[in-house]
Amino acid sequence: MKKYKVIIIIAFLGVASSCQKYLDVVPDNVPTIDYAFTLRSSAQRFLATCYSYMPRNGHFNTNAAFNAADEVWHPVPLADVNGDIVSIARGLQNVSDPFANYWEGTRQGRPLFQGIRDCNIFLENIAKVSDLEEYERQRWIAEVKFLKAYYHFILLRSYGPIPIVRENLPLGSSTDEVHVFREPVDEVVKYIVQLLDESAAISDLPDRLQGTETSELGRITRTIVLALKAKVLVTAASPLFNGNPDYASFKDKRGMQLISSTYDPVKWDSAVVACKKAIDLCEKVGYGLHHFQGNSGYKIGDNDSIKTQLDLRTALTDKANNIEVIWANTLSRATDIQRWSMPLITAGVSGSGPKGILAPTLKFVEMFYSANGVPIDEDKTYPYAQRFNLQTAGEEDKYHILETETTVKMHFGREERFYAYIGFDRGVWFGNWVNNYDIKSLFGVRGRKGEIAARQGISNYSITSYTIKKLVNIETVAASDGNVTGANQEQYPWPEFRMADLYLLYSEALNEAQGYSAETTQGINKVRERAGLPSVEEAWTNYSTNPDKYKTKAGLREIIQRERALELAFEGHRYWDLRRWKTAHIELNKPIKAWDISQSDAVSFYREVLLWNQRFTTKDYLTPIRLTEMQINKNLVQNPGW
Repeated sequence: MKKYKVIIIIAFLGVASSCQKYLDVVPDNVPTIDYAFTLRSSAQRFLATCYSYMPRNGHFNTNAAFNAADEVWHPVPLADVNGDIVSIARGLQNVSDPFANYWEGTRQGRPLFQGIRDCNIFLENIAKVSDLEEYERQRWIAEVKFLKAYYHFILLRSYGPIPIVRENLPLGSSTDEVHVFREPVDEVVKYIVQLLDESAAISDLPDRLQGTETSELGRITRTIVLALKAKVLVTAASPLFNGNPDYASFKDKRGMQLISSTYDPVKWDSAVVACKKAIDLCEKVGYGLHHFQGNSGYKIGDNDSIKTQLDLRTALTDKANNIEVIWANTLSRATDIQRWSMPLITAGVSGSGPKGILAPTLKFVEMFYSANGVPIDEDKTYPYAQRFNLQTAGEEDKYHILETETTVKMHFGREERFYAYIGFDRGVWFGNWVNNYDIKSLFGVRGRKGEIAARQGISNYSITSYTIKKLVNIETVAASDGNVTGANQEQYPWPEFRMADLYLLYSEALNEAQGYSAETTQGINKVRERAGLPSVEEAWTNYSTNPDKYKTKAGLREIIQRERALELAFEGHRYWDLRRWKTAHIELNKPIKAWDISQSDAVSFYREVLLWNQRFTTKDYLTPIRLTEMQINKNLVQNPGW
């Protein structure tokens, strides 16, 4: 093989041979870099390889955050589900074989250092391709610079300080060169931002895609680049990495401080600018909050509740006319995550079909607002002390709860996101696999012992009785044998970035930088308006027991953080948010509870049972590096506490 630049940082990649990693892009089984970049066609395949390392967030088993917090829970022991990520939520992370290992690509993690290496190979060799138009070459360069930045960011978010791989080391590099050091978080952030700025500055990178799903969707655009920059700078300004005294003694073997213990308010100013720039470009090219356009098959009449729920549910799942999803990951489609979110509603569905095993926890369900747009324990009009009492649904409740059926009072008078995102016993399920969308004959969930949506066997059931409605496409159907059908129509690419996330990041950054103002709440109020809620100002002034809460930085911070948890529920944001806010040791140290699913009568069924006492300690804020990596590279230092 011709000698060429290739990364051989065995110390932190754990890769002894690099050639085997890109054979899939080299024709005729001739693994040479020169051959891979001889023609446009082979170079394009290498470009696809650079994309291929993206985390598969649309697959709940491989989404590092989906099961790692407190949004969903599973039975113990697990059956038919990989337990790696679930083990993080149960406090079982370890140094011998870490879960969600992005450093090496094991235990449901992607090999991101390997992905960075391939990005470097691409950038070093793309100039050699002779039959490539220059505008296309520049566009590809912009895309790969972004991917390189993105992979560094995912590693940063997980491990904190990481080695920066600016370029691949030459073959035959010395031991000293191969044994790299971890770089301070501020330096890693600076490098990621540099790559993103370089990517955005390339004029041939489109602001927004214009092609079809098969040819374009999923490719990087300038709006995606700016959205990531906003998220990176908000992360860098957050308490985990900005003035964290817990890491005052966290230094490498050179004595270099890896995470600053000095708070820098300028970081929030930079985040504000980045968020505003991203929003301005997104809105300029037509992005905004999604609203369901409807079709002739939906008989929704003039009901505002159903319309709002459809707006919310299709914001993720709608592939046509969706102006909200800035970046749709076509490499990770929501297929199994739908099947495992769906409860059984109609008879005759069995086999590998809907099971509803992705079970929202009781504590998370309680977090949703009242219909007035404030927490139910803060709403002066909400009967919070009686929330576990039983109540029978009347005609006025028919779009939320099956009429004449009895359930807990906590299921009444909630915000539309609760009804759009959560499936619950006696709750209405609009837009289901029997294709009945008429509001006059809505189906509902019946989840008590012996009923269709209840536990049917020793595995594959909702341990809490709740299921996730949000992630299920309203067009998804299930055949009589239980198999989810319509795969080419109803599965959807996982939304990596969407406008609601960006609006909430902007409100957060503004609040931390300057406190409350009308501009600070503008983003969060847009999100709330789409959800059918009054503005923050109106809701807290009129309905909260703490009407001035939003006027203080600490109070508005709590409101914004709650809003992110609810709006972005089940999308894999909460775990990373809790870590960067340094509130995980509070939120993830609370008991996980459920209803007593072994009971058939309402009085006994609606009784709290303890599933797990969660434990999250200071060391859990950063993922451990595998012990073998530490043994190979003596220049690495382990994350504190591990």
